[in-house]
Amino acid sequence: MMNVPFLLQPAAKDYLWGGSRLNDDFGKTIPVSPLAETWECSTHPDGLSVVAGGEYAGMTLREVLSLHPEYLGTHPLLLTGGKPELPILVKLIDARKDLSIQVHPDDTYALEHENSLGKTEMWYVLHAAKNAELIYGFRQNVTKDQVLEGIRTGLLSRQLNHVPVEKDDVFFIEPGTVHAIGAGVLVAEVQESSNVTYRLYDYDRIDKSGNRRPLHIEKALETANLNASREPRQPMRVLRYRGGFALELLSRCKYFQVERMLLNTEIHRQLPSYRTQENSFHVLLCTDGCGTVSGESFTLNFFKGDCIFVPAGSIALNLHGKGQLLDISC
Repeated sequence: MMNVPFLLQPAAKDYLWGGSRLNDDFGKTIPVSPLAETWECSTHPDGLSVVAGGEYAGMTLREVLSLHPEYLGTHPLLLTGGKPELPILVKLIDARKDLSIQVHPDDTYALEHENSLGKTEMWYVLHAAKNAELIYGFRQNVTKDQVLEGIRTGLLSRQLNHVPVEKDDVFFIEPGTVHAIGAGVLVAEVQESSNVTYRLYDYDRIDKSGNRRPLHIEKALETANLNASREPRQPMRVLRYRGGFALELLSRCKYFQVERMLLNTEIHRQLPSYRTQENSFHVLLCTDGCGTVSGESFTLNFFKGDCIFVPAGSIALNLHGKGQLLDISC
């Protein structure tokens, strides 16, 4: 069957700051502890998603898209170096402890120094503990010497904005923004397909091998925005109600678009018919509830934590169920 959606099985990461909620609350049943991240939709070589069933079961998403580049669509962003590539990476992240204070480069710097895309990203907060926060940019203009002094003394976080976090918050992180997810926060992350992170400070933590994780101070200071950043504010958000579901735009940039879909009945439409032009794949990440996607001679059940890849030009689909999904495309 051509152009039908399929479930993905994620790659798992056991970074030392992770917890157990992706297994406990999202039913991942992955034998990894701590389970810090699941790379739900990824063709990045550092963590490849695998097709969970159907015609392509056991193949990596990268292999499937190599066989069927038309599944990506015709969006110009999909051509990287003259060949079709999935430009995004979708993750679930469980921060039981604070993440390192870090920064990501833009495309120009990353291509020159890492032979990689840069990393623009957004976070949609799925859970936040009481008094949880994240770090986002500097409180005031700083110099490289002041940042180095903050690292040396362990007081770097005092130079940075600490932003309260609540469930359903949305944050857009541009390259160059010094940032960190705080303890007790669980997010869905959509980003460029990149794994380039420069750590400025990691609280002198020791990894499972007894070593401090490496810092990348020189490159971080070359790419970081050292000017004061306004504390991010939640944008005005509007739900658009349709028959049996509602849509809310969470984030749109040159690399991706993310919408939240609240599903509460059956929908018959070619996913998603509310767009005027269909030129991209879609990724559906179920963050709550359950349901089915079905079409002619085709039915796929999904549950909280599942990730579905919908090829461009998909067959006409029905959605049925009650829950919440993120709809991600170019």
